[in-house]
Amino acid sequence: MLIGDEDGVTVGEPAVEGAKVMATSQGEGRAKKIIVFRYKPKVRYRRKTGHRQYFTRLSIDEVIKPGAAKGGSARKGRQSKKEVIESGA
Repeated sequence: MLIGDEDGVTVGEPAVEGAKVMATSQGEGRAKKIIVFRYKPKVRYRRKTGHRQYFTRLSIDEVIKPGAAKGGSARKGRQSKKEVIESGA
């Protein structure tokens, strides 16, 4: 949605076209448990269940501006790094 550095600020409407985000996966996990309680009055209906949502933790390594060269020594030699292309940065 917005990219800023020493050169200036690029604002997208609603997203910056051509911007890319480089991220590394830090693994999967599960969120805190929430309690789902269903209750109907006067009929003795009670159900208590829990739910834990799965998620993937990402570490943002680099935001690439549109039209910028894809070079960079930090990207060489890493095989676990994935390129995540989003509609906005």
